[in-house]
Amino acid sequence: MSTDGQPHILAIGGGSFISDRRDVREPSPLIRYAVDLTGQDRPRVCFLTTAVGDAPDYLAYFYAGFAKLDADVSHLAVYPMPNVDDIREHLLAQDLVYVSGGSVANLLALWRVHGIGDVMREAWEAGVVLSGQSAGALCWHVGGNTDSYGPALRPLTDGLAFLPYSCGVHYDSDPQRRELLHASVGDGTLPRGYAADESVALHYVGTEFVQAVSFREGAGAYLVEPDGSGGAKETRIEPRLLTAP
Repeated sequence: MSTDGQPHILAIGGGSFISDRRDVREPSPLIRYAVDLTGQDRPRVCFLTTAVGDAPDYLAYFYAGFAKLDADVSHLAVYPMPNVDDIREHLLAQDLVYVSGGSVANLLALWRVHGIGDVMREAWEAGVVLSGQSAGALCWHVGGNTDSYGPALRPLTDGLAFLPYSCGVHYDSDPQRRELLHASVGDGTLPRGYAADESVALHYVGTEFVQAVSFREGAGAYLVEPDGSGGAKETRIEPRLLTAP
């Protein structure tokens, strides 16, 4: 848990890990920033790959990546059944929980079946740092846009809503995302919120956005809010630049 006792969420637009090829993963400065938020010398880190169906290759992929950290690493799976006896006990024992990308709609449905969303809120309020990329960033918010339903993006409005904002991910790498987020915020489908380019993370303390961080020069974060005339306006937020490994 974070030593400052505050609830932290680090929502990563993309770029959690750096790799030159599929079988090699190096935690990016964004992951190391999340670890630093715990304040622990050897944090307990649990990752979830619900959004990709807990596929064995993804589990191996993430274990290989997190092995580069000085941390005690575990995972929580729900396929074909939960891999721990007590989900609540396991998550509350962590310092950092990381959620992978994939289908945020499927993730939310499965978490609700197993009560994981409620446990995540309890863990967050107790000081467990929550983080994740793409679906693992969007899930903590009211909603955003997603390709969970097919190649054409659609709004998602039933996120966990720990954070009372919309969220945009992969903001500079997928041209559909900016347009749809603007439309959804402008017409009231989604509330005002924040978006992150690849290699950018949004840091919240409690429900307050405090800063964006990145390890890539030129990447940005953005505040997206209604413009009062049925559209949306966007304000760029310059991230604090982290040192790349």
